[in-house]
Amino acid sequence: MAESIYLPENASKAEKYEAILPQIEALISSETDLYANLANVSAVLKEAFGFFWVGFYLVKEENLVLGPFQGPLACTRIAFGKGVCGTAWKEAKTQLVPDVDFFPGHIACSSASKSEIVIPGIADGKVWCVLDVDSDQLDDFDTTDQIHLENLMQLLSKVNFKVY
Repeated sequence: MAESIYLPENASKAEKYEAILPQIEALISSETDLYANLANVSAVLKEAFGFFWVGFYLVKEENLVLGPFQGPLACTRIAFGKGVCGTAWKEAKTQLVPDVDFFPGHIACSSASKSEIVIPGIADGKVWCVLDVDSDQLDDFDTTDQIHLENLMQLLSKVNFKVY
């Protein structure tokens, strides 16, 4: 098991993603526990990029329910189609939000959040979770984040997790 992640110094955002994604794949490939993997992925993303908040919401009981995350206190449940996370779930599509104040129905779990990207995890044609990443800076996410985080979610959706 890996105890640390190699992060290249003075690397671009794309280079950081390219360095950590194979390491994440190695980290989760031998672990079947969903929560352990999601917790480690959250930690790696927080460490690599210093995101304000990064974590997962899992589809349970007809809601998105808070899962493993790194950052300040978060909303516990989000309804289908509500806020950025609920919209990503409903549309089964990444939501890239440069300024959360202009997203209709944005749920402000923290007033410090300024921009957000939410990527659905899809397996067997259904959204099973969303990866939610918040920044305390406006317009902090771009297509580089979207491409690499979508690749990460495809990887997570392929791993055979044991869900409790």
